[in-house]
Amino acid sequence: MPHKKTLISIVGPTAIGKTALAIQVARHFDTEIISADSRQFFREMAIGTAKPDAEELAAAKHHFIDSHSVSQLFSTGDFETEGLKTLEEIFEKHDLAIMVGGSGLYVNALLNGLDEMPDIDLSIREKLNKQFEEEGLAAIQEQLTALDPEYFAKVDQNNPQRMIRGLEIFLSTGQKLSSMLSATKKERPFNIIKIGLNTDRAVLYNRINQRVDQMVTNGLLDEVKSLTPFKQYNALNTVGYSEIFDYFDGKLSLDEAIAAIKQNTRRFAKRQLTWFRRDEEINWFEPEQRSEVFDFIASKIGNK
Repeated sequence: MPHKKTLISIVGPTAIGKTALAIQVARHFDTEIISADSRQFFREMAIGTAKPDAEELAAAKHHFIDSHSVSQLFSTGDFETEGLKTLEEIFEKHDLAIMVGGSGLYVNALLNGLDEMPDIDLSIREKLNKQFEEEGLAAIQEQLTALDPEYFAKVDQNNPQRMIRGLEIFLSTGQKLSSMLSATKKERPFNIIKIGLNTDRAVLYNRINQRVDQMVTNGLLDEVKSLTPFKQYNALNTVGYSEIFDYFDGKLSLDEAIAAIKQNTRRFAKRQLTWFRRDEEINWFEPEQRSEVFDFIASKIGNK
């Protein structure tokens, strides 16, 4: 049997330069990329998700970019199943594959597998959905931070579906969702090399602010306006979209909306780093250390 294939996982906070590095690694090692960015799956969302542009997509073959519509549910379980199938196809042609993205739950699903989740009491879910509609997200967040602060700190706190999920598991089973997430790793039939990108916080925050300004210049407002008919879908309840919807609804001025996107993106980056730093197998590099990353991968795959 040939030696094991290898998946290179590239993670880090938003705006750190993961896409650029993944493309360079893919070209260097002649392989393909799986995107683990839970917002870039959706074909209707491009500018606000900082999706790779046409030139970048042409530079290396990407999977799970524009693969779904915002009207479709695409869960972490779906991603695990479809991602493993895609990996098999890549490994038929290549010894290496790359996964890149900052969505910790999706990265974790492909690397470690998902635990079997317990059945929940549907009446509890219904009650929580009703509470969310009547009292807003803050009421849900407040309960979750009291009952499962670890899960609350890990996931997107502006995502009602994730917040309700954490609460319904606890209220149905008395167990924290945080204690169930990947308590046991599934064995994968491939090797895994984990690369993390990070830099000085002030530098990262500056990159985030510049990226948001660029998104606005690139037509973010028009993109969000075109998505108004899909506004109720969970995919759009996310940073960069919800703030502009608030602007259109007259709740914020444009300057306030842009400032809110920057602030919420910085908070999101902080949560991503908290999540990834728990994984001691990640090897951290600065975004500019491209040749060091190549050398590190080569040493790991025995290809100096």
